[in-house]
Amino acid sequence: MTDQVYPSMSIADPHPPFVDGMQKLSTALGLTGLLMLILAWLNQFSGDSTLVWISLLLITSGTILYAWRQYMPLPEGIKNNGVWFGRLTSRGWLAWATGLVITFFYVCLYWYPGLVGLGAEGQSNTGLVAFFDPISMAIKDKPASQWFVYGVLYTLAILIFGVKFILKYRHNQYQILRTLSVMFFQLCFAFAIPELLDRLNQPSMDFKNMWPLNYYFFFDWNLDKLLSGGNLGLFMLVWGIAMILIISPILTYFYGKRWYCSWVCGCGGLAETAGDPFRHLSDKSLKAWKIERWLIHSVLVFAVIMTIMVIYTYLTGQSQILFLNSYNIREWYGFLIGAAFSGVVGVGFYPLMGSRVWCRFGCPMAAVLGLQQRFFSRFRITTNGGQCISCGNCSTYCEMGIDVRSYAQRGQNIVRASCVGCGICAAVCPRGVLRLENGTVDIKERTTAVRNIHVPVGEVKILS
Repeated sequence: MTDQVYPSMSIADPHPPFVDGMQKLSTALGLTGLLMLILAWLNQFSGDSTLVWISLLLITSGTILYAWRQYMPLPEGIKNNGVWFGRLTSRGWLAWATGLVITFFYVCLYWYPGLVGLGAEGQSNTGLVAFFDPISMAIKDKPASQWFVYGVLYTLAILIFGVKFILKYRHNQYQILRTLSVMFFQLCFAFAIPELLDRLNQPSMDFKNMWPLNYYFFFDWNLDKLLSGGNLGLFMLVWGIAMILIISPILTYFYGKRWYCSWVCGCGGLAETAGDPFRHLSDKSLKAWKIERWLIHSVLVFAVIMTIMVIYTYLTGQSQILFLNSYNIREWYGFLIGAAFSGVVGVGFYPLMGSRVWCRFGCPMAAVLGLQQRFFSRFRITTNGGQCISCGNCSTYCEMGIDVRSYAQRGQNIVRASCVGCGICAAVCPRGVLRLENGTVDIKERTTAVRNIHVPVGEVKILS
Protein backbone atom coordinates (compact mmCIF):
# COMPACT_ATOMS: atom_id res chain seq x y z
CA MET A 1 0.00 0.00 0.00
CA THR A 2 1.33 3.40 -0.97
CA ASP A 3 1.72 5.80 1.92
CA GLN A 4 -0.57 8.81 1.61
CA VAL A 5 1.21 12.15 1.65
CA TYR A 6 -0.56 14.93 3.54
CA PRO A 7 0.14 18.64 2.96
CA SER A 8 0.07 19.20 6.72
CA MET A 9 2.61 18.16 9.38
CA SER A 10 -0.24 17.59 11.82
CA ILE A 11 -0.83 14.02 13.00
CA ALA A 12 -4.46 14.87 13.72
CA ASP A 13 -7.27 13.41 11.64
CA PRO A 14 -8.96 14.77 9.58
CA HIS A 15 -6.33 16.77 7.77
CA PRO A 16 -6.80 20.18 6.18
CA PRO A 17 -8.59 21.47 4.15
CA PHE A 18 -11.56 19.61 5.71
CA VAL A 19 -13.64 19.79 2.51
CA ASP A 20 -15.18 16.85 0.66
CA GLY A 21 -16.71 16.49 -2.79
CA MET A 22 -20.23 17.40 -1.72
CA GLN A 23 -18.96 20.61 -0.14
CA LYS A 24 -17.11 21.49 -3.32
CA LEU A 25 -20.34 20.99 -5.26
CA SER A 26 -22.31 23.13 -2.80
CA THR A 27 -19.62 25.80 -3.03
CA ALA A 28 -20.04 25.80 -6.80
CA LEU A 29 -23.80 26.24 -6.41
CA GLY A 30 -23.40 29.17 -4.03
CA LEU A 31 -20.76 30.85 -6.16
CA THR A 32 -22.97 30.44 -9.26
CA GLY A 33 -25.76 32.30 -7.49
CA LEU A 34 -23.32 34.97 -6.37
CA LEU A 35 -21.96 35.26 -9.93
CA MET A 36 -25.50 35.88 -11.15
CA LEU A 37 -25.79 38.80 -8.71
CA ILE A 38 -22.52 40.21 -10.01
CA LEU A 39 -23.64 39.86 -13.63
CA ALA A 40 -26.93 41.55 -12.72
CA TRP A 41 -24.91 44.37 -11.15
CA LEU A 42 -23.16 44.69 -14.52
CA ASN A 43 -26.59 44.95 -16.17
CA GLN A 44 -26.39 41.59 -17.95
CA PHE A 45 -29.76 40.27 -16.73
CA SER A 46 -32.34 42.88 -17.66
CA GLY A 47 -35.99 42.00 -18.04
CA ASP A 48 -35.92 38.40 -16.72
CA SER A 49 -37.91 38.22 -13.48
CA THR A 50 -37.09 34.57 -12.72
CA LEU A 51 -33.32 34.84 -12.55
CA VAL A 52 -33.32 36.71 -9.24
CA TRP A 53 -35.22 33.86 -7.59
CA ILE A 54 -32.85 31.32 -9.12
CA SER A 55 -29.83 33.28 -7.91
CA LEU A 56 -31.06 33.52 -4.31
CA LEU A 57 -32.11 29.86 -4.35
CA LEU A 58 -28.64 28.78 -5.49
CA ILE A 59 -26.97 30.85 -2.77
CA THR A 60 -29.32 29.48 -0.12
CA SER A 61 -29.13 25.82 -1.16
CA GLY A 62 -25.35 25.94 -1.65
CA THR A 63 -24.71 27.44 1.80
CA ILE A 64 -27.07 25.12 3.67
CA LEU A 65 -25.84 22.01 1.84
CA TYR A 66 -22.23 22.93 2.64
CA ALA A 67 -23.09 23.38 6.32
CA TRP A 68 -25.02 20.12 6.39
CA ARG A 69 -22.05 18.18 5.07
CA GLN A 70 -19.69 20.01 7.39
CA TYR A 71 -21.51 19.27 10.66
CA MET A 72 -24.16 16.56 10.41
CA PRO A 73 -21.94 13.52 9.62
CA LEU A 74 -19.91 14.27 12.77
CA PRO A 75 -20.90 13.75 16.42
CA GLU A 76 -22.60 16.64 18.18
CA GLY A 77 -20.27 19.21 19.63
CA ILE A 78 -18.74 22.43 18.44
CA LYS A 79 -16.34 22.07 15.54
CA ASN A 80 -13.96 24.94 14.82
CA ASN A 81 -11.55 22.80 12.83
CA GLY A 82 -9.18 24.70 10.60
CA VAL A 83 -10.18 28.26 11.54
CA TRP A 84 -6.54 29.23 11.98
CA PHE A 85 -5.59 27.65 8.64
CA GLY A 86 -8.31 28.87 6.28
CA ARG A 87 -7.53 31.74 3.94
CA LEU A 88 -10.87 33.30 4.86
CA THR A 89 -10.80 32.81 8.64
CA SER A 90 -7.13 33.53 9.36
CA ARG A 91 -6.77 36.92 7.67
CA GLY A 92 -5.42 35.37 4.48
CA TRP A 93 -5.76 36.81 0.99
CA LEU A 94 -9.36 35.59 0.74
CA ALA A 95 -10.26 37.44 3.94
CA TRP A 96 -8.81 40.69 2.59
CA ALA A 97 -10.55 40.23 -0.74
CA THR A 98 -13.88 39.52 0.97
CA GLY A 99 -13.49 42.55 3.22
CA LEU A 100 -12.72 44.80 0.24
CA VAL A 101 -15.73 43.53 -1.74
CA ILE A 102 -18.14 44.00 1.18
CA THR A 103 -16.70 47.43 1.93
CA PHE A 104 -17.07 48.49 -1.72
CA PHE A 105 -20.67 47.25 -1.74
CA TYR A 106 -21.51 49.27 1.38
CA VAL A 107 -19.85 52.40 0.01
CA CYS A 108 -22.00 52.11 -3.12
CA LEU A 109 -25.17 51.58 -1.07
CA TYR A 110 -24.66 54.55 1.19
CA TRP A 111 -23.08 57.16 -1.05
CA TYR A 112 -23.21 56.04 -4.69
CA PRO A 113 -26.52 54.16 -5.19
CA GLY A 114 -26.40 54.90 -8.90
CA LEU A 115 -23.49 52.48 -9.16
CA VAL A 116 -25.76 49.61 -8.05
CA GLY A 117 -28.47 50.68 -10.49
CA LEU A 118 -30.82 52.99 -8.57
CA GLY A 119 -32.69 55.04 -11.14
CA ALA A 120 -32.54 58.80 -10.91
CA GLU A 121 -35.73 60.80 -10.38
CA GLY A 122 -38.32 59.55 -12.87
CA GLN A 123 -36.02 56.93 -14.41
CA SER A 124 -36.20 53.14 -14.22
CA ASN A 125 -33.77 51.07 -12.18
CA THR A 126 -30.92 49.24 -13.84
CA GLY A 127 -28.30 46.74 -12.76
CA LEU A 128 -28.55 45.10 -9.35
CA VAL A 129 -31.48 47.20 -8.11
CA ALA A 130 -33.52 46.36 -11.21
CA PHE A 131 -32.66 42.69 -10.65
CA PHE A 132 -34.62 42.89 -7.37
CA ASP A 133 -37.59 44.77 -8.84
CA PRO A 134 -39.70 41.55 -9.18
CA ILE A 135 -39.34 40.79 -5.46
CA SER A 136 -40.11 44.37 -4.52
CA MET A 137 -43.19 44.46 -6.75
CA ALA A 138 -44.41 41.19 -5.25
CA ILE A 139 -44.02 42.42 -1.67
CA LYS A 140 -44.89 46.12 -1.73
CA ASP A 141 -46.01 46.82 -5.30
CA LYS A 142 -43.20 49.31 -5.88
CA PRO A 143 -39.85 49.20 -7.69
CA ALA A 144 -36.87 48.31 -5.55
CA SER A 145 -34.50 50.79 -3.94
CA GLN A 146 -30.92 50.20 -2.86
CA TRP A 147 -32.22 49.76 0.71
CA PHE A 148 -34.70 47.10 -0.38
CA VAL A 149 -31.83 45.19 -2.04
CA TYR A 150 -29.81 45.57 1.14
CA GLY A 151 -32.73 44.43 3.29
CA VAL A 152 -33.30 41.28 1.21
CA LEU A 153 -29.63 40.30 1.20
CA TYR A 154 -29.18 41.15 4.90
CA THR A 155 -32.23 39.11 5.92
CA LEU A 156 -31.25 36.22 3.66
CA ALA A 157 -27.75 36.16 5.17
CA ILE A 158 -29.14 35.92 8.72
CA LEU A 159 -31.57 33.16 7.70
CA ILE A 160 -29.19 30.89 5.77
CA PHE A 161 -26.21 31.39 8.08
CA GLY A 162 -28.63 31.01 10.99
CA VAL A 163 -29.39 27.50 9.72
CA LYS A 164 -25.64 26.86 9.49
CA PHE A 165 -25.21 28.12 13.05
CA ILE A 166 -27.98 25.86 14.35
CA LEU A 167 -26.42 22.82 12.67
CA LYS A 168 -23.08 23.66 14.25
CA TYR A 169 -24.49 24.21 17.75
CA ARG A 170 -27.31 21.68 17.56
CA HIS A 171 -26.28 20.15 20.89
CA ASN A 172 -26.89 23.44 22.73
CA GLN A 173 -30.51 24.44 23.30
CA TYR A 174 -29.63 28.00 24.31
CA GLN A 175 -27.79 28.63 21.03
CA ILE A 176 -30.65 27.16 19.00
CA LEU A 177 -33.31 29.28 20.72
CA ARG A 178 -31.47 32.58 20.48
CA THR A 179 -30.59 31.96 16.83
CA LEU A 180 -34.22 31.22 16.00
CA SER A 181 -35.09 34.43 17.86
CA VAL A 182 -32.79 36.71 15.82
CA MET A 183 -33.94 34.99 12.61
CA PHE A 184 -37.58 35.66 13.53
CA PHE A 185 -37.08 39.29 14.55
CA GLN A 186 -35.04 40.10 11.46
CA LEU A 187 -37.48 38.45 9.06
CA CYS A 188 -40.69 39.76 10.64
CA PHE A 189 -39.94 42.97 12.56
CA ALA A 190 -37.04 44.36 10.56
CA PHE A 191 -38.06 43.34 7.05
CA ALA A 192 -41.58 41.98 6.43
CA ILE A 193 -43.71 44.25 8.65
CA PRO A 194 -42.09 47.58 7.54
CA GLU A 195 -42.31 46.56 3.86
CA LEU A 196 -45.96 45.53 4.16
CA LEU A 197 -46.81 48.77 5.97
CA ASP A 198 -45.11 50.63 3.13
CA ARG A 199 -47.35 48.76 0.67
CA LEU A 200 -50.38 49.95 2.65
CA ASN A 201 -49.04 53.56 2.60
CA GLN A 202 -48.77 53.52 6.38
CA PRO A 203 -45.86 54.84 8.47
CA SER A 204 -43.32 52.03 8.76
CA MET A 205 -40.79 51.30 11.45
CA ASP A 206 -38.61 48.48 12.68
CA PHE A 207 -40.39 47.88 16.00
CA LYS A 208 -37.32 46.34 17.62
CA ASN A 209 -35.00 49.20 16.66
CA MET A 210 -34.75 51.98 19.23
CA TRP A 211 -32.79 55.07 20.10
CA PRO A 212 -29.83 55.58 20.20
CA LEU A 213 -29.20 52.77 17.70
CA ASN A 214 -32.05 54.25 15.70
CA TYR A 215 -30.41 57.64 15.90
CA TYR A 216 -32.93 59.37 13.59
CA PHE A 217 -35.96 58.52 15.74
CA PHE A 218 -36.23 62.12 16.99
CA PHE A 219 -35.39 63.76 13.67
CA ASP A 220 -38.03 66.24 12.48
CA TRP A 221 -38.98 64.26 9.36
CA ASN A 222 -39.50 61.07 11.37
CA LEU A 223 -41.53 62.79 14.10
CA ASP A 224 -43.68 64.50 11.47
CA LYS A 225 -44.24 61.16 9.73
CA LEU A 226 -45.34 59.49 12.97
CA LEU A 227 -47.51 62.39 14.16
CA SER A 228 -49.28 62.57 10.81
CA GLY A 229 -49.72 58.80 10.60
CA GLY A 230 -52.91 58.61 12.62
CA ASN A 231 -53.34 56.10 15.44
CA LEU A 232 -50.68 53.79 14.05
CA GLY A 233 -48.12 56.58 13.85
CA LEU A 234 -48.96 57.72 17.39
CA PHE A 235 -48.60 54.15 18.63
CA MET A 236 -45.17 53.91 16.98
CA LEU A 237 -44.09 57.12 18.68
CA VAL A 238 -45.27 55.98 22.12
CA TRP A 239 -43.82 52.51 21.55
CA GLY A 240 -40.42 53.95 20.61
CA ILE A 241 -40.30 56.14 23.73
CA ALA A 242 -41.51 53.27 25.94
CA MET A 243 -38.76 51.04 24.55
CA ILE A 244 -36.16 53.59 25.64
CA LEU A 245 -37.50 54.50 29.08
CA ILE A 246 -39.41 51.44 30.31
CA ILE A 247 -39.14 48.20 28.33
CA SER A 248 -35.39 48.18 27.74
CA PRO A 249 -34.32 48.97 31.35
CA ILE A 250 -36.70 46.35 32.78
CA LEU A 251 -35.56 43.60 30.42
CA THR A 252 -31.91 44.53 30.95
CA TYR A 253 -32.36 44.35 34.71
CA PHE A 254 -33.69 40.79 34.51
CA TYR A 255 -31.71 39.38 31.57
CA GLY A 256 -28.78 41.70 30.90
CA LYS A 257 -28.08 43.23 27.51
CA ARG A 258 -28.29 39.77 25.93
CA TRP A 259 -32.08 40.13 25.57
CA TYR A 260 -31.38 42.67 22.85
CA CYS A 261 -27.82 42.19 21.57
CA SER A 262 -28.02 38.40 21.21
CA TRP A 263 -31.76 37.71 20.84
CA VAL A 264 -33.30 40.65 18.96
CA CYS A 265 -30.85 43.06 17.32
CA GLY A 266 -30.26 42.74 13.58
CA CYS A 267 -26.64 43.91 13.84
CA GLY A 268 -26.00 41.26 16.46
CA GLY A 269 -27.97 38.74 14.44
CA LEU A 270 -25.70 39.15 11.41
CA ALA A 271 -22.60 39.05 13.62
CA GLU A 272 -23.74 35.84 15.32
CA THR A 273 -24.70 34.00 12.13
CA ALA A 274 -22.73 35.20 9.11
CA GLY A 275 -19.93 36.44 11.37
CA ASP A 276 -19.55 33.26 13.43
CA PRO A 277 -16.47 31.96 11.52
CA PHE A 278 -14.60 35.17 12.45
CA ARG A 279 -15.33 35.44 16.18
CA HIS A 280 -11.81 34.27 17.14
CA LEU A 281 -10.27 37.29 15.37
CA SER A 282 -11.39 39.82 18.01
CA ASP A 283 -8.54 41.50 19.86
CA LYS A 284 -8.39 40.40 23.51
CA SER A 285 -5.58 42.72 24.58
CA LEU A 286 -5.83 45.25 27.39
CA LYS A 287 -5.05 48.01 24.88
CA ALA A 288 -8.06 47.02 22.77
CA TRP A 289 -10.26 47.07 25.88
CA LYS A 290 -9.14 50.61 26.71
CA ILE A 291 -9.81 51.78 23.15
CA GLU A 292 -13.19 50.07 23.25
CA ARG A 293 -14.31 51.87 26.41
CA TRP A 294 -13.22 55.30 25.23
CA LEU A 295 -14.59 54.90 21.72
CA ILE A 296 -18.01 53.42 22.42
CA HIS A 297 -18.81 55.90 25.18
CA SER A 298 -17.61 58.78 23.02
CA VAL A 299 -20.09 57.68 20.35
CA LEU A 300 -22.83 57.56 23.00
CA VAL A 301 -22.02 61.11 24.14
CA PHE A 302 -22.03 62.21 20.48
CA ALA A 303 -25.48 60.61 20.01
CA VAL A 304 -26.91 62.23 23.15
CA ILE A 305 -25.64 65.72 22.24
CA MET A 306 -26.93 65.37 18.68
CA THR A 307 -30.35 64.20 19.87
CA ILE A 308 -30.69 67.04 22.38
CA MET A 309 -29.89 69.51 19.63
CA VAL A 310 -32.35 67.88 17.24
CA ILE A 311 -35.19 67.95 19.78
CA TYR A 312 -34.39 71.57 20.67
CA THR A 313 -34.47 72.46 16.98
CA TYR A 314 -37.80 70.68 16.49
CA LEU A 315 -39.46 72.40 19.46
CA THR A 316 -38.10 75.91 18.93
CA GLY A 317 -37.54 76.07 15.18
CA GLN A 318 -34.00 77.36 15.73
CA SER A 319 -31.20 75.44 14.02
CA GLN A 320 -28.36 77.24 15.83
CA ILE A 321 -27.40 76.39 19.41
CA LEU A 322 -24.55 78.61 20.57
CA PHE A 323 -22.05 78.24 17.71
CA LEU A 324 -23.27 74.78 16.60
CA ASN A 325 -25.70 74.03 13.80
CA SER A 326 -27.91 71.07 14.65
CA TYR A 327 -28.35 70.07 11.00
CA ASN A 328 -24.60 69.90 10.45
CA ILE A 329 -24.14 67.87 13.63
CA ARG A 330 -26.69 65.25 12.64
CA GLU A 331 -25.29 65.06 9.11
CA TRP A 332 -21.85 64.37 10.52
CA TYR A 333 -23.26 61.75 12.88
CA GLY A 334 -25.14 60.05 10.07
CA PHE A 335 -22.03 60.00 7.89
CA LEU A 336 -19.43 58.98 10.49
CA ILE A 337 -21.46 56.71 12.77
CA GLY A 338 -24.67 55.75 10.99
CA ALA A 339 -22.98 54.87 7.69
CA ALA A 340 -19.17 54.64 7.84
CA PHE A 341 -18.82 52.97 11.24
CA SER A 342 -21.93 50.81 11.60
CA GLY A 343 -22.15 49.80 7.95
CA VAL A 344 -18.85 49.99 6.11
CA VAL A 345 -16.50 49.16 8.99
CA GLY A 346 -19.02 47.23 11.07
CA VAL A 347 -19.60 44.54 8.42
CA GLY A 348 -16.76 44.98 5.96
CA PHE A 349 -14.17 44.29 8.65
CA TYR A 350 -15.66 40.95 9.77
CA PRO A 351 -12.86 38.91 8.14
CA LEU A 352 -10.15 41.14 9.64
CA MET A 353 -11.22 42.23 13.13
CA GLY A 354 -13.96 39.80 14.09
CA SER A 355 -17.73 39.91 13.84
CA ARG A 356 -18.59 42.44 16.54
CA VAL A 357 -16.47 45.43 15.55
CA TRP A 358 -19.47 47.78 15.51
CA CYS A 359 -21.12 46.27 18.59
CA ARG A 360 -17.91 46.42 20.57
CA PHE A 361 -16.43 49.76 19.57
CA GLY A 362 -19.25 51.92 18.22
CA CYS A 363 -22.83 50.96 19.00
CA PRO A 364 -24.39 53.55 21.36
CA MET A 365 -27.22 51.12 22.14
CA ALA A 366 -24.67 48.58 23.35
CA ALA A 367 -23.09 51.32 25.48
CA VAL A 368 -26.40 52.17 27.17
CA LEU A 369 -27.33 48.55 27.79
CA GLY A 370 -23.78 47.82 28.94
CA LEU A 371 -23.91 50.50 31.62
CA GLN A 372 -27.23 49.14 32.83
CA GLN A 373 -25.90 45.59 32.83
CA ARG A 374 -22.70 46.55 34.64
CA PHE A 375 -24.35 48.33 37.54
CA PHE A 376 -27.83 46.96 38.20
CA SER A 377 -28.58 43.89 36.09
CA ARG A 378 -29.18 40.45 37.62
CA PHE A 379 -27.38 38.78 34.72
CA ARG A 380 -23.86 37.48 35.07
CA ILE A 381 -21.68 34.63 33.83
CA THR A 382 -20.66 32.65 36.88
CA THR A 383 -17.47 30.62 37.03
CA ASN A 384 -16.18 27.57 38.85
CA GLY A 385 -12.48 28.29 38.87
CA GLY A 386 -11.56 24.99 40.45
CA GLN A 387 -12.57 23.18 37.26
CA CYS A 388 -10.73 25.49 34.83
CA ILE A 389 -7.89 23.83 32.90
CA SER A 390 -6.80 27.08 31.20
CA CYS A 391 -7.41 25.74 27.69
CA GLY A 392 -8.34 29.24 26.51
CA ASN A 393 -11.30 28.24 24.34
CA CYS A 394 -13.56 30.73 26.12
CA SER A 395 -11.27 33.69 25.43
CA THR A 396 -10.45 32.58 21.89
CA TYR A 397 -14.08 32.47 20.77
CA CYS A 398 -15.35 35.51 22.68
CA GLU A 399 -16.39 37.86 19.90
CA MET A 400 -16.41 40.84 22.27
CA GLY A 401 -12.71 40.50 23.06
CA ILE A 402 -13.16 39.56 26.72
CA ASP A 403 -10.37 37.51 28.26
CA VAL A 404 -12.84 35.11 29.85
CA ARG A 405 -10.12 32.70 30.94
CA SER A 406 -8.60 35.24 33.31
CA TYR A 407 -11.94 35.51 35.12
CA ALA A 408 -12.42 31.74 35.20
CA GLN A 409 -8.94 31.15 36.62
CA ARG A 410 -9.76 33.44 39.53
CA GLY A 411 -13.27 32.02 40.00
CA GLN A 412 -14.62 35.53 39.39
CA ASN A 413 -18.03 36.31 37.94
CA ILE A 414 -18.01 37.99 34.54
CA VAL A 415 -20.02 41.19 34.77
CA ARG A 416 -18.56 43.17 31.90
CA ALA A 417 -20.45 45.98 30.21
CA SER A 418 -19.42 44.66 26.80
CA CYS A 419 -20.62 41.08 27.35
CA VAL A 420 -23.59 40.34 25.07
CA GLY A 421 -24.43 37.04 26.73
CA CYS A 422 -24.05 35.00 23.56
CA GLY A 423 -23.01 32.02 25.67
CA ILE A 424 -20.37 30.75 23.28
CA CYS A 425 -17.73 30.84 26.02
CA ALA A 426 -19.84 28.41 28.06
CA ALA A 427 -20.62 26.30 25.00
CA VAL A 428 -16.96 25.75 24.04
CA CYS A 429 -15.77 25.10 27.60
CA PRO A 430 -14.87 21.40 27.92
CA ARG A 431 -15.28 21.39 31.71
CA GLY A 432 -18.54 23.24 32.29
CA VAL A 433 -16.76 26.04 34.13
CA LEU A 434 -19.00 28.86 32.87
CA ARG A 435 -22.72 29.32 33.41
CA LEU A 436 -25.09 32.08 32.24
CA GLU A 437 -27.38 33.03 35.10
CA ASN A 438 -30.08 35.54 36.01
CA GLY A 439 -30.42 35.91 39.75
CA THR A 440 -29.36 37.65 42.91
CA VAL A 441 -27.45 34.77 44.48
CA ASP A 442 -23.73 35.05 43.93
CA ILE A 443 -21.59 32.03 43.07
CA LYS A 444 -19.35 32.81 46.05
CA GLU A 445 -22.29 32.33 48.40
CA ARG A 446 -23.01 28.92 46.92
CA THR A 447 -19.33 27.98 47.12
CA THR A 448 -19.18 29.00 50.76
CA ALA A 449 -22.31 26.99 51.51
CA VAL A 450 -20.78 23.90 49.92
CA ARG A 451 -17.56 24.30 51.87
CA ASN A 452 -19.45 24.63 55.14
CA ILE A 453 -21.28 21.30 54.70
CA HIS A 454 -19.98 18.89 57.32
CA VAL A 455 -19.17 15.45 55.92
CA PRO A 456 -18.40 12.85 58.64
CA VAL A 457 -15.16 10.90 58.28
CA GLY A 458 -15.60 7.78 56.20
CA GLU A 459 -18.69 9.05 54.38
CA VAL A 460 -18.86 10.29 50.81
CA LYS A 461 -21.45 12.89 49.91
CA ILE A 462 -22.27 13.68 46.29
CA LEU A 463 -23.34 17.29 45.83
CA SER A 464 -25.41 18.23 42.81
